[in-house]
Amino acid sequence: MLEEKTLAPDFWSDPVKAQATMRQIVSLRETVAKWRDLTRKAADLEDLINAALAENDTSLKSDIENELHKLSVHFDEMEKQLMLNGPYDSRNAILAIHAGAGGTESQDWAQMLMRMFLRWAERHRFEADILDTSPGDEAGIKSATIEIRGNFAYGNLKSEHGVHRLVRLSPFDADHARHTSFALVEVMPEAEEKIDLQIASEDIRIDTFRSSGPGGQHMQKTSSAVRITHIPTGIVVTCQSERSQHQNKESALKVLYARLLEIEIEKQRTERAKIKGKRIDAGWGNQIRSYVLHPYKMVKDHRTEYETSDTTAVLDGYIDEFITAYLRSRVGEEND
Repeated sequence: MLEEKTLAPDFWSDPVKAQATMRQIVSLRETVAKWRDLTRKAADLEDLINAALAENDTSLKSDIENELHKLSVHFDEMEKQLMLNGPYDSRNAILAIHAGAGGTESQDWAQMLMRMFLRWAERHRFEADILDTSPGDEAGIKSATIEIRGNFAYGNLKSEHGVHRLVRLSPFDADHARHTSFALVEVMPEAEEKIDLQIASEDIRIDTFRSSGPGGQHMQKTSSAVRITHIPTGIVVTCQSERSQHQNKESALKVLYARLLEIEIEKQRTERAKIKGKRIDAGWGNQIRSYVLHPYKMVKDHRTEYETSDTTAVLDGYIDEFITAYLRSRVGEEND
């Protein structure tokens, strides 16, 4: 029991681990409270239905239907919460979006995806910060790194990890020909320093340079942008979105830790796949979802077969049905 661990005399000898355990306890207590609240509401509704039936009172029909709908929505949310039981699901998420081959077309598509995720975060009242962007040559972005903060941000957004494919009439083609564009979305859980992993100071190199992105003259005059290289793996992370060099360094380290944690998760996933005889292939040819805007409108997830013709809503951040379908498809499998 987690609560029993807090009673141990040496529990606070490691403050970082102790705080992580306390956060886990608080999260579990909140979940239990929500289920108890749902049970109470269901019991109250059952009493109301029985009373209406006993008195043959049809005037309560509308109230009962409204309460039943609210209860159903609440239950669906709680059911989804049960599916978010991976060790990192409750954490914040780091998203990295990369335009594929295809120049302006793919760079515009990458920016459309970035907007989609930012809109999703906004609808869920999550906080989202763009940590770094590389603008496209003519339009869109070549890449972007976003931090999304909120309960179970990673658990929800891990469904978006993979290649996203867009088919549309090109707004950049004078002939308005149909184009197919690709973008890669990486989703990583935010790492907890000193708990998940530790980086030796001699394993990283930190360089500063002048920002090349937007931000006004101040960013151009000072070397506020930060580039961090993890020497053992060769991973390079840059951040230039903030005016402060310190803030950019903190953001870059956050992304580096997330990338290193993702490497560890992938190693564990590969080992389990070897044991089970599964083949893992995350190649570009294996797109997870297609967004077709011409000659018809359809967004289809190739892992779950869930699809919708409301492409406008999806690109405006309404992706929860895709997320839920993915989580349901993963029930019974080991979570990462």
